[in-house]
Amino acid sequence: MSPETMRVVAVMVLWASCYPLITLGLDDAPHLTFAAIRAVLAGGALLGVSLILRLPFPREKRLWLWLAVAGFGTTTLGYLGMFHAAEFVAPGFATIITNTQPLLAAVLAFFILREKLGPKARLGLFVGFLGVVIAAAPQIAGASAGATLKGIAYIFLAATGVSIGNVAIKRIAGAIDPTSAMGWQLFIGAAPLALFAAATESPGDISWTPDFIFSLLGLSLFGTALAFWLWQTALTTMDLSRANAFSFLVPFLGISFGAIFFGEAITLNALAGAVLAVIGVRMVLAPSPTKRGAK
Repeated sequence: MSPETMRVVAVMVLWASCYPLITLGLDDAPHLTFAAIRAVLAGGALLGVSLILRLPFPREKRLWLWLAVAGFGTTTLGYLGMFHAAEFVAPGFATIITNTQPLLAAVLAFFILREKLGPKARLGLFVGFLGVVIAAAPQIAGASAGATLKGIAYIFLAATGVSIGNVAIKRIAGAIDPTSAMGWQLFIGAAPLALFAAATESPGDISWTPDFIFSLLGLSLFGTALAFWLWQTALTTMDLSRANAFSFLVPFLGISFGAIFFGEAITLNALAGAVLAVIGVRMVLAPSPTKRGAK
């Protein structure tokens, strides 16, 4: 296995571990306080790397505007949705639903960036949505239907936020280094989370147990900062389309982590839904014939 492939696989493992780590730490900290601390630690780590590498400081107002949009979407809405969703749904199931984020991003890109969706991409949106329905059907039909629907709503809030953030970052691609952009958007997005937390929660309610410290450090330094850095370094030598192909690992890793660490059942619906979600994402992400043939 080549070094860049090992990096990408490591990124997928780190991303798949996020919901299990959130679930592990939720009993020891208020949701928004937990989310805000994660964002500050991760953003600080990435901005520290930016300083070490002497990356340019963003000065244009346009950059700060789009960084603010990215921060509110990816971090404020994204983390708000993720941390609340973990209260209502199992981590493996949450990972399956979250993996459909590129489908939402494609829809937003169609309306905001005017990116065209070909027949294959439109079919992919349908297949991916069908996968979500199949994976969620047993929980929605069960006794905990209300909690499941709340969890799914929070996951889609998170996925929508991340999609908005991705569109915003794409608008300034090439004008700012990705490490710096990610660090600043985390810091900016942490501010509303901290304000919401101060207004609705008590930061003093945090229990600094070994489980919480492990969860917090795992999420911020490894699941966010390290994962992003590994992703960016891998993309310097690997095509994005090839790297994205490894995203099929995320839902299956999430299912496995849920089963191993939380006793989450691996059902036929979950597996079938994960497969269809992956197929749908791959169809949406696949380059169109025009792009593939472009010089």
